[in-house]
Amino acid sequence: MLACYLRLICAGFRRYATYRQAVLAGTATNVVFGFMRCAVLLTVFTASARVAGYDPSRTVTFVWIGQGLLAVVLIWGNTDFGQRVRNGDVAVDLLRPIDLQVALLAEDLGRAGFALLTRFTGPLLIGLAFFDLTLPRSGLRWVAFAVSMLLAVLVSFAIRFLLNLVAFWLLDWRGVVTLYGAVNGVLAGLVIPIAFFPGWARAAIWATPFPAILQAPIDIAIDRGSVLPLLGHQLAWAATLLAAGRFVLARAVRTLVIQGG
Repeated sequence: MLACYLRLICAGFRRYATYRQAVLAGTATNVVFGFMRCAVLLTVFTASARVAGYDPSRTVTFVWIGQGLLAVVLIWGNTDFGQRVRNGDVAVDLLRPIDLQVALLAEDLGRAGFALLTRFTGPLLIGLAFFDLTLPRSGLRWVAFAVSMLLAVLVSFAIRFLLNLVAFWLLDWRGVVTLYGAVNGVLAGLVIPIAFFPGWARAAIWATPFPAILQAPIDIAIDRGSVLPLLGHQLAWAATLLAAGRFVLARAVRTLVIQGG
């Protein structure tokens, strides 16, 4: 069974590797927005050399790592699985002798692996060429960053899986996914660092799973905050949301009506 899931990971990698023009276009877009975001955020330091624990170097690093992680964690969400629910193809998925949630997760890990090699490294190399980035200075910090990225993908997948399960009850679940993309961009730490928010807002945001998707791995990379609490936050939300996905899927299957019985 493990070999089957490994093949699904490879299949997910190969599937997204076929869209080379889309990769180039997406990378170019990320790079352009990276320069724009750097220009905007660096204006914060016109009156002060340090804001909320960030200096210019950490701020531009925040931008470029964030731009690179966008495709890795698929921050805007997707509707592929929900579409299979809507058109009935999920019935075939449920008949296969594999765990549906684990199978989808395996494919998503393959997708994330390809994005890591292409959509992440491209913007980061551009950032290194034009800015003084603050990157991990030790091997342990790089390992922690790698683990954090994996947990970020797990949290993101778990949320996207739950959102697509809404298709079992709603005829059009895409509005929910679109709303999630709008909220996630702010609360995950894409628009501005969460540290720039007022204290009460920071506490409220960190009580949600959203920072585990972007802000936590970025903080680990730029050596801002303790590693273990950040990884613990991600691990707790990954386990909770994946468990919630299994529960909701079990309830959703009971509502499934297939033509003929």
